[in-house]
Amino acid sequence: MDFLFIADPLDSFAIQKDSTLAMMRAAQGAGHRLWFVETRGIVWKDNSVVADCRPLAIKPSSTSWFEVGAIESRRVSDFSAVLMRKDPPFDIEYLNTTWLLSAAVRQGARVFNQPGAIREHSEKLSITEYPDLIPPTLVTRDLAEVEAFHAKYSDIVIKPLDGMGGMGVFRVGSDGLNLASIVETLGENGARTLMVQRFLPEIAQGDKRVLLIAGEVVPYALARIPQGKEIRGNLAAGGKGVAMPLTPQEMKVAQYLAPLLWQKGLFLVGLDLIGGYLTEINVTSPTCFVEITEQTDCDVAAIWLRALEKALH
Repeated sequence: MDFLFIADPLDSFAIQKDSTLAMMRAAQGAGHRLWFVETRGIVWKDNSVVADCRPLAIKPSSTSWFEVGAIESRRVSDFSAVLMRKDPPFDIEYLNTTWLLSAAVRQGARVFNQPGAIREHSEKLSITEYPDLIPPTLVTRDLAEVEAFHAKYSDIVIKPLDGMGGMGVFRVGSDGLNLASIVETLGENGARTLMVQRFLPEIAQGDKRVLLIAGEVVPYALARIPQGKEIRGNLAAGGKGVAMPLTPQEMKVAQYLAPLLWQKGLFLVGLDLIGGYLTEINVTSPTCFVEITEQTDCDVAAIWLRALEKALH
């Protein structure tokens, strides 16, 4: 089969831990043909959605790990599967790509995750669909609302709705130090909406990434544990990644959400759980394949490939 990967530039991959590369290696190892395109190469011409893409071969060398061929213009619907793996931020160009991919779906393309499902699931706001699973949460632009929330819960976390990798996450303790300044700065004086949540001390045991693939739960999570005085467990913010089996509460949440999200067209999902509470639903480009695989007997890329092959039949 021919797999088209839509992703960031290949030379930007963190090759020791990149989940998209793990997918590529697994697919190539199983005999599938790989193609690569950046989002700028997804275009509409001659009444079709076309990818100006390159054939891709993954090499064993760690210094020169890929080889690409000449650009070819191919209808997106001609590929066996299209893997949308462009990293956030979810900006207007990301949105434009999903609209083009939706047009490709209408022409018969098989896109994972489905572009409409990606659009409908803000990685921060989609948790509000499941209010029984989340910590106390406020979404607002209003400083007075945030101050009232802080007065009620004393210890809170404030974050922008379009952040990634822990970017822009602030904790405000019981003293309320700099609360107004943080809200004004992050919210650009009321121009941007913020999410505020009760601080979860269980973050000390890790911000758990739980992977869902085609409605099934990967049995190991990656606990991203804050280091030193840092409150953020994100690996991009210096957190330590430790793979571990899901707790009974984490498994209960994951098994509840997995079939629901798969029915919505979300083939691969990364849940973020702290102390069993759902804090994010990552759908754009979920990661942590390599870390879990290296630390356990669970080959996540192999699970992903088997599920994809099954979905295509």
